[in-house]
Amino acid sequence: MKLLVATNNDHKIHEYKKMFTQYGIEVVAPKDLNIHDDPVEDGDSYEANSLIKAKALQKYSDLPIIADDSGLNVVALNNFPGIFSSRFAKENGGNAVANLKLIEMLKPHEDKSAFFTCVITLLNVEDKPVQFKGICPGYILDKPEGEGGFGYDPVFYSNKAKMCFGIAPEEVKNKYSHRAEALKQLIEYLKEKKLIK
Repeated sequence: MKLLVATNNDHKIHEYKKMFTQYGIEVVAPKDLNIHDDPVEDGDSYEANSLIKAKALQKYSDLPIIADDSGLNVVALNNFPGIFSSRFAKENGGNAVANLKLIEMLKPHEDKSAFFTCVITLLNVEDKPVQFKGICPGYILDKPEGEGGFGYDPVFYSNKAKMCFGIAPEEVKNKYSHRAEALKQLIEYLKEKKLIK
């Protein structure tokens, strides 16, 4: 089975390939099909933004399409940066600075709890979009740890993995991450539909 993944993020493509290989799913990136569409993610939720990204590719391909929207929700900051996670990083000149700024913003608060959210939208399988949601609970550290992962991983301690994602081995992150949780649901769905074994 081939799946067109709506992202040009090499880290995400790598993660998807790692997770899907065991199910015989071939990951196709937009650039593999010479698609360079970059839709404006102006939805008000992970679900809406995920759907926007998936629909942007629908006019180019009949392949099953998946798109995910994900972000970090910090409880004491009213779930900020949330759907603005990547924008917050860009506005601060990259994740290294954004991570430090997040730690600074949390200093007045005792509650450091946070959770990653990922919503995956699947198109071109049913006549309507199907969505899967994964949550990864944890908390924000007082300082970044490790060089691993990407994005907010170095400041996020995962309760389930019992370690910071910045130092977590790839296989650990791929087991406990928000994306992994949403993907498990997607895989179960594809099995139910007998699209994979």
